[in-house]
Amino acid sequence: MDLGLKGKTALVCAASQGLGLAVAREIANEGASIVICSRRSDAINAAAESIRSETGADVLSLAVDVSGVADIERLVAAGTERFGKIDILVTNSGGPPAGPFDSLTRESWDDATRILLTSVIELTKLVLPGMRERRWGRILHVTSIASKQPVDNLMLSNSLRAAVTGFAKTLANEVASDGVTVNNILPGYTLTERLDELIEFLAEKEGLSADEIRGRWESEIPMRRLGDPKEFAALAAFLVSERASYITGSSIAVDGGWIKSLF
Repeated sequence: MDLGLKGKTALVCAASQGLGLAVAREIANEGASIVICSRRSDAINAAAESIRSETGADVLSLAVDVSGVADIERLVAAGTERFGKIDILVTNSGGPPAGPFDSLTRESWDDATRILLTSVIELTKLVLPGMRERRWGRILHVTSIASKQPVDNLMLSNSLRAAVTGFAKTLANEVASDGVTVNNILPGYTLTERLDELIEFLAEKEGLSADEIRGRWESEIPMRRLGDPKEFAALAAFLVSERASYITGSSIAVDGGWIKSLF
């Protein structure tokens, strides 16, 4: 299936590893030029070289902290200068610290808000005018299954990813007639570095082994296994493609059936 991404430019955040890297690689495989970022220059440059060698795509990599507005402005400006436009935005970031409400400080909430919500708003604000002018754009927010079915000990993620969902749904209705789609993609328990961190946190908290925590999650998933980043990236690439032009305002899970709700 030709997804119609040749000649497009995609900006994918937090793409040095895990889900972000998998998404950037999948979109590059479809012929798009790629702008990728993460906080560590060595990691993001290595990711860029990997994508170039595997796909032949033109890739621009920058060390950026998306919790800072100045860094976001620098990222979008650099991508626009290099490629002339940003057609596709995939927002993504590392998850905030785990922990119950009583363990969180005002600073914890402020930091998480900047990373998970403010970054999404600022990135969208910068790329959306060009998309509307060209009457074509794709905005995809990587959130979490926690935005539909809260996960224990993830107070920050549960709260703020739900806020992103509300933002995306409202914006989708505002820009639908301009040829711009806005969707959320919800990863479930997927084999990434972030998942390893959560396993370590819970294992220490509960006095269990990492294998016991992993096994418990697998038992909760109807498919009885954790996801692969490539499975997640396949849907992400479709949602930002020409083929998905009539899908907007949706929140779609890639979770092996973990979410129990009907909607």
